[in-house]
Amino acid sequence: MHTPRSLLKRRVYVPYARIPEGRMLELPGRGATYVTDTPGPSPDSPAVVLLHAVGCTGLLTWFPSIEPLSRRYRVVTLDQRWHGRGIQSPEFSLVDCADDVAAVIDALDLGEAIVAGFSMGSIVAQRVWRQHPDKVAGLVLCATTDRFRSTLAERSFHAAMGVAMGAARGVSRSRTAARAARAAGRATNRTLGIAPLDIHDWAVEEFRSTSPWAVGQAVAALGRHHSRPWLGRIDVPTAVVVTLKDKVLPPDNQIALARRIPGATIHDIPAGHASCVMEAERFVPALLEAVNTVNARRRDFPRRRPTSPSSSSRTSESA
Repeated sequence: MHTPRSLLKRRVYVPYARIPEGRMLELPGRGATYVTDTPGPSPDSPAVVLLHAVGCTGLLTWFPSIEPLSRRYRVVTLDQRWHGRGIQSPEFSLVDCADDVAAVIDALDLGEAIVAGFSMGSIVAQRVWRQHPDKVAGLVLCATTDRFRSTLAERSFHAAMGVAMGAARGVSRSRTAARAARAAGRATNRTLGIAPLDIHDWAVEEFRSTSPWAVGQAVAALGRHHSRPWLGRIDVPTAVVVTLKDKVLPPDNQIALARRIPGATIHDIPAGHASCVMEAERFVPALLEAVNTVNARRRDFPRRRPTSPSSSSRTSESA
């Protein structure tokens, strides 16, 4: 019988890249999460914060991109809540995820950062700007959308997921179930202290570090996301990496989102939804081009408004 590792080695290409060391970072009043902080070529290198896809970790989504980006930028990854070694909490919220990112930016003293996200990470990146515009120097949105219920199939899927996960959230409010959920997250967190034999073993352990229950909650939250009403107010340089062969998020929706953001540039690649790793040879050059474009345009986007009030952090996911 084939094990997950043997199947991965036989059937799935995983590119080799050096995996940076990370550490647990305490975010005051929020909890602790796992971060990597790779320095750039100089102490004042611009900072790029990378936000991962659903069911992944910061490193699993971005490990092929970190070293190429670090030749010019300071590169930070983090595990978002309920993923990998991210914050464990009674409920999952995209609003909380965005606040977590802002807390990481403060804890690492990044000032303003370019925030880049892939799939779910791109949704969180949008919310970081929405909730904490003073911390965002630019956005890079990869394999993204402004809403998930754009087709009948998507609406049916997310409606069913929302009902199922709503019931699960009700159960999780009990003290016993909440403890069980946190214990499940810790039990699946195999990455701490792992010395993998090869990149495939490491990838399997990273993938296993997020429980299926957590993925279901995150997918249900994504189904409630709707940023279309405020995309036109984004006032930082933005680049959108469009995955033209994407079977999860339609390319037309990705392009439509880019056109709703003032001045956004489009960087398309003939690749699918897992291209950040599985087609890294196509994705990484497009990501570098997108980040470089955003960084070069920063001076053309003077900040036009003050910091959003702290109450913005409690804005609903669909607001």
